[in-house]
Amino acid sequence: MSAVALCAGAGGLALGLEEAGFDPVLLVENRAVSCETLRQNRPEWNVLEADLLDFDPAEHPVAYDVDLLYGGLPRVPASAVAGRGNGDEEVRLLEAAVLLVHAVRPRALLIENVPELATKETYAGIRSYMGQELSHLGYEQQWFTLNARDFGVPQDRKEGVLVALAGDAMGRYVPPAPAGARAPTVGEALGESMAGGGWPQASAWAAQADSVAPTLVGGSWKRGGADLGPTGSKRAWARLGVDGGTVANEVPGPDFRWDPDQGRAGLVPLTVEQAATLQGFPEQWVFAGRKTARYRQVGNATPPPVGRALGRSIRSALD
Repeated sequence: MSAVALCAGAGGLALGLEEAGFDPVLLVENRAVSCETLRQNRPEWNVLEADLLDFDPAEHPVAYDVDLLYGGLPRVPASAVAGRGNGDEEVRLLEAAVLLVHAVRPRALLIENVPELATKETYAGIRSYMGQELSHLGYEQQWFTLNARDFGVPQDRKEGVLVALAGDAMGRYVPPAPAGARAPTVGEALGESMAGGGWPQASAWAAQADSVAPTLVGGSWKRGGADLGPTGSKRAWARLGVDGGTVANEVPGPDFRWDPDQGRAGLVPLTVEQAATLQGFPEQWVFAGRKTARYRQVGNATPPPVGRALGRSIRSALD
């Protein structure tokens, strides 16, 4: 089936949907480094470096009448005022994605964002606006949340999802059910890579890292360096023996001493590649740019296994 990706980022959602049978005819992304990542991994993909707010499908007719229009759009902040016209860029991008349905007329629309967007009263105005526009065009929709750990991702990562289907297809739609198998722990997911540099304590570290990871946070592209999340998240990482305040260039070597009693100096930092593993990216997926830009792409991505599960659920309804 054909698809158009909006705010494609590093391709996590696109990769998962590709595995579910949706081939992207166009991927729209405004960051040059993310476009480079997409092109490096999938040279055959048609990647357009452009801002979603400026995207005109009339200039790219390949986008018309696709099976699926989708996007893992920038996270709507908790401070956003519900409803239209508040000036928040993230809200304007949500509105732009819905307005594109007027022109593209896909069989299905998929939007992934923060879980609160699907559940909290604060966002009721946004949901209402999107729902009214889609209903006017003949689409029925459903909001729901899911957790990446229920689909084999070694991370406690909740997602808010909107699925809208044209005609009567929503009557056949069933949101993805948890995969059933337990997600790997951080130690199980990263134990082998931690030992790759000859670190003798890798097995001991992996044994105590016995739960899934907290949510990886990519952070703002406008400020700061690479770290794994806010203060509360860093405390959760510390309980796993991980220094959440930085991202490493390489895995620990033979001389690194892991000793949580020593504070951050005794905790082991993760590499960008290890963060990508915790997001469910395949090992061969490469990320362009310098370390901070690479980590931003990883942390802000939708885990590919989540995209695969969503794609299969949508395809089942369309089929």
